[in-house]
Amino acid sequence: MTEERTSAKARLDTWREQGADRIDPVRFHVLEALEQRAAGHEGEVRRLLDERLSSLLDGYAAIVEQAAAQPQSGTAATGDGPLRSLAQTLARRAPDAFPELPMLADVRQLWSGLRTESQLRQSLQPAPANAGPLNSSALAHRAIASMRELSPGYLRHFLGYLDALSWMEQLQIEGAAAPVRKRNREKKAT
Repeated sequence: MTEERTSAKARLDTWREQGADRIDPVRFHVLEALEQRAAGHEGEVRRLLDERLSSLLDGYAAIVEQAAAQPQSGTAATGDGPLRSLAQTLARRAPDAFPELPMLADVRQLWSGLRTESQLRQSLQPAPANAGPLNSSALAHRAIASMRELSPGYLRHFLGYLDALSWMEQLQIEGAAAPVRKRNREKKAT
């Protein structure tokens, strides 16, 4: 075991004992993984991994110092666990991680319009001629035709809502059927 590896491992162990591993759990896990990876190599690769680990350890040390300087409004007082801490850490980073593209709004609007028109054409297929007054197909046809005349904007939102519900129902059906298929394959294999 090299001296640098021993010092990195000791630093990580010390932080874990102090609870500093919960300040930024993802980053701490990356440090642990890099330390373990460096242990499996020698020579130039080991030197490069040790340099990277050293720079990341210094960065995490700064985070630990910054957290120590801030007053404790932490998880112990509110009863929040490490999952909430992780979620808060990711939420702070999220806005910077994926900036919104201006063109994306135009594409979303175009897709929404195309999807709505497609659904509208499908839903306005002629109702059955011999349907009674309480036939669900006839009622849906009349309701959609009325919405189209009275409020096309509301119809677009309504069809989007129905599309989302249909999509979730399909996911639920596929999710319920997936384990059954898996079991059938396992039975065939034996």
